[in-house]
Amino acid sequence: MPGVAGRVALVTGAAQGIGRAIALTLAQGGAAVAAVDITPDKLDAVVGEITAAGGQAAAFTMNVADEDNVKQVFKEVAAKLGKLEILVNNAGIARDQLILRMKRADWDLVVSVNLTGVFLCTQAALPAMVKQRWGRIINIASIFGQMGQGGQANYSASKAGVIGLTMATAREVASRHVTVNAIAPGFIETAMTQALPQELRETMFKQIPLGRPGQAADVAHAVRFLASEEANYITGNVLKVNGGMLMG
Repeated sequence: MPGVAGRVALVTGAAQGIGRAIALTLAQGGAAVAAVDITPDKLDAVVGEITAAGGQAAAFTMNVADEDNVKQVFKEVAAKLGKLEILVNNAGIARDQLILRMKRADWDLVVSVNLTGVFLCTQAALPAMVKQRWGRIINIASIFGQMGQGGQANYSASKAGVIGLTMATAREVASRHVTVNAIAPGFIETAMTQALPQELRETMFKQIPLGRPGQAADVAHAVRFLASEEANYITGNVLKVNGGMLMG
C-alpha cells in the first residue's frame, strides 16, 4: 500500500498550526484522520476542510495529560473509524521563564502535556498496533530538545524527554513491525512565531543556513513520509526539519 492511503491516523493538537497542517496532509494522502485537541472550537473547521475535499475525518476533544480521558477517546476513535494505525503526538505547550524564576506549576504543566501526554497516547495506541503487527508513531519534538534554549528549561527538557522516549519505545516494539520516530522542527512560521518582534525574528533567521523559517507544511510532509509504507526501515530516528540550524 503506497503512502498513507487507506490508513487511520490520530493527530493530537490538530486544531491549529503544525497539527492542523499534519491532519490536512495525511488526509490529502488518503488517510482517515481523527483530529484531536483540548479545545473543540477550531477542530470542526479542520474536519470540515478535510471532508469538503472528499476526505474522511472526525473531531475528538481530549486532554493528553488526563489518563482516563486519553483511554476513553482512543476507544471512541477505534469505534468510529474502525482501527488506529498512525499516531502523531503533536500536542504541546510552552510556559517560558528563566529557570531562576520558573514556577513549579509551569514546569509541571509543560512536562505533563509535552512528555507525559506523549507517553499516555503512545501507551493507549500500542495494544492495537502490536496486535495488528503494523503501526507508525511520530512524535513532534523540537530543536530545543537537542540544543537547549534559554528561558525554556521546561520546554527543552520535555522535548529532550520525547526524544529519549521515542528511542526506547522504538526498541520495544520493533519486532511487532511498529516504527517510532521523532521530528525535531526548528524555527517554523506559525501564529506564535509571527508575533515575535521583528528584530528577534531576523536574529534567528541569521542562525538558519537556508535563511528563512520553515512552514508547517514542511513538518507535515516529513510526518506523512515517516507514516508511510515507504519508511518501513526507519525507526528510532530523529528527523531534523530545521533549515540547517542544527546539523550532525
